[in-house]
Amino acid sequence: MEPKKGNLLIAEASILTDQSFSRTVILLTEHNKTGSVGFILNKLSSFSLKELVPEIIQDLPVYIGGPVQQNNLYFIHKIPEIITDSIEIGKGFYWGGNIQTIVENINKGTVKDNDIRFFLGYSGWDANQLEEELIINSWIVIENNFINILNADDKTLWKDQMIELGGEHAIWANAPYNPNLN
Repeated sequence: MEPKKGNLLIAEASILTDQSFSRTVILLTEHNKTGSVGFILNKLSSFSLKELVPEIIQDLPVYIGGPVQQNNLYFIHKIPEIITDSIEIGKGFYWGGNIQTIVENINKGTVKDNDIRFFLGYSGWDANQLEEELIINSWIVIENNFINILNADDKTLWKDQMIELGGEHAIWANAPYNPNLN
């Protein structure tokens, strides 16, 4: 399957030793001739949103979106009527928007944790780089149903996707975190 905005990238077993991308599921938020951008959905950071944005009174989790610009905060959400200036990813999900609006609405309680997900950094590919990684079997591209994307269990998301893919992928779902210890 050719990658497109809104697809999920599932890390192949061939990159289990990659520090940044081992056992990851990435939401592609942009894919075009100049490159691709996405966010790792299942790598929880050690930071909370309150630690990074002191004006926010609610403590929300923050994920590692990828190895690029990890000192910047990014977000995806499903509330464009509240968070203006967003870019649609697909099926009612959006990327970015007005951060001040987010701060105000989180503090008012109109933005809930299942409406939005925050990331430090992003995953990025130059023109044709992602396609080259697909050729060498670093990723599996799948359609995204967007149903539980913000509520997915980050501890089991990769494993669940591998089991759903079946076959040899299901076998890798139970591989140890350090294959060298096997």
